[in-house]
Amino acid sequence: MKDLKSFNFQGKRVLVRCDFNVPLDEEGVILDDFRIRKTIPTIEYLLKEKGRVILMSHMGRPLQSSKFKVQSSKFSLKTVAGRLSELLNRGVGFSEDCVGEEVEEKVSRMEEGDILLLENLRFHKDEENNNEEFSRSLSHLADIYINDAFSVCHRSHASVVGITKYLPSGAGLLLEKEIEILSKIMENPEKPLGLIIAGTKAEDKVKVIEKFLDIADFFLLGDSTTEEVRKRKIKDDSGKIIFPKDSLGGLDIGPLAREVFREKILSAKTIFWAGPLGKIDQEKYQAGTREVIKAILDSKCFSVVGGGDTIEFINKLGVADKFGHISVGGSAMLAFLAGEKLPGLEVLQ
Repeated sequence: MKDLKSFNFQGKRVLVRCDFNVPLDEEGVILDDFRIRKTIPTIEYLLKEKGRVILMSHMGRPLQSSKFKVQSSKFSLKTVAGRLSELLNRGVGFSEDCVGEEVEEKVSRMEEGDILLLENLRFHKDEENNNEEFSRSLSHLADIYINDAFSVCHRSHASVVGITKYLPSGAGLLLEKEIEILSKIMENPEKPLGLIIAGTKAEDKVKVIEKFLDIADFFLLGDSTTEEVRKRKIKDDSGKIIFPKDSLGGLDIGPLAREVFREKILSAKTIFWAGPLGKIDQEKYQAGTREVIKAILDSKCFSVVGGGDTIEFINKLGVADKFGHISVGGSAMLAFLAGEKLPGLEVLQ
């Protein structure tokens, strides 16, 4: 897989697939800019190398939303352009579309060091359909394609897979880092290794448990994952899988479970954590998740955390910089750790 050092970007048009799918409030104000900030190193590298930087992303699933026709502005990336400008301390242009003559005209006027953000890719159904003509239209905008959006690498979309047929392609700094760290957990983790698996997407998360049964030293499970493990009748002869002794019906884990979980976490050298331990949108059900965070930080272990709800909660507490790595991956992270092949990575090989 080619990295940024494999290319000469000077004067070149560089099309970067980012993930700017950030949470917004009812007024369209960005609630958490974590995903935007994670792509800044790649953008700054390309600027330093005197490239002309064209950024593309999706925001939600507008064509599947009943509100799309009357509230399409809520799916616009225009707000992201403003936040990027603040973070980079320089102007960021914005295009009202992502393909077509007007976009190509804007790109043709770009100079070295310029940045242009394209409008939401998913305003076009051809993005998710991996339409060949749409992929080709995107490729007309650039000389080089860089994927820095690990979180969509499990999708066979035009901006992730199709475009690589038409442009020299490589991985951005964030994508490269995600692969490096997640691969280390799978192949060479410092032991003991513990996995904390909770929250939604239980079916996907159980696949990770099955993959790590011979790798991890213990698993700490939330309620939804517990149900899925029992349903699948996963064989655990060594007693690695630890269920919450006193859960509160999926709302939180009780004091006995918190005590057991803390003790196990303190024994670990590496922790991978995906999913909150309860309904953290309500303060009265945050105790289990807060205790897990405190135990991980007290343990001084190398910690990797993933999942949108978990990350948002950690960011609200202001402790994100105390974890070893926070993955932007979500479903892509789970698929990667389960040993599945990700289309967006396969085409970069």
